[in-house]
Amino acid sequence: MQRYFASYSPENHCFIITGEDCHHISKVMRMKEKDEILCVSEDQKTAVCSIAEISTDQVIADVIQWKEESVELPVQVTIVSGLPKGDKFEWIIQKGTELGASKFIPFTADRSVVKWDGKKADKKIIRWQKIAKEAAEQSHRTVIPEITQPVNLSSLLKYAEGYDVKLVAYEEEARLGEVKVLVSSLNELEKGGSLLVLFGPEGGLSTGEVEKLIAGGFRPCGLGPRILRTETAPLYLLSAVSYHLELLR
Repeated sequence: MQRYFASYSPENHCFIITGEDCHHISKVMRMKEKDEILCVSEDQKTAVCSIAEISTDQVIADVIQWKEESVELPVQVTIVSGLPKGDKFEWIIQKGTELGASKFIPFTADRSVVKWDGKKADKKIIRWQKIAKEAAEQSHRTVIPEITQPVNLSSLLKYAEGYDVKLVAYEEEARLGEVKVLVSSLNELEKGGSLLVLFGPEGGLSTGEVEKLIAGGFRPCGLGPRILRTETAPLYLLSAVSYHLELLR
């Protein structure tokens, strides 16, 4: 059953679907009236709906039954990723959304090869948001992760002050065999808590960046004994969070 994030009208007990999703229903899926779909409201509730009306600019779907779902991670996880080359950040967004991340923040690190092009910024953000939305629908999420504009280190340190736990994945810790910080940090998190984890670009983080992060309350941690690629490390982290906070509890 196709899943769509849409606007819910409590007065009419229906969802109103517009834009690309309207086109997808009518032209791509070629759905008809009385076909059933899943709709997710702004307050993260999911309903089985029956299509009542299809027009050129909107689809109206009546609610048949609200579903009881618990598909989100018990904590909010923000992934901060040093801007990587090519389409790696798109991969991180897509797979990270499937694994439950709530927010993605691109980070302009000292060793980032990619330089942020302000002229193409709006188009880039729109594309990233579309990738997150489609991945959220595919994985039956009730939340579309937020994706921010790239930040520098000073902005990140200020933003991170509101998080319960802040980690920085640091390959030097992995080389030294550090295995306890991630586990102990996850043990500290309660349901509804917040976790922010920073990952460097392909060249890793500079010593100066790590020192400033530690001074700002970040804990350096290893992610197992192997050195992971910049696009693999966030997925390892999210999988560890799910195992530790969902499967073991």
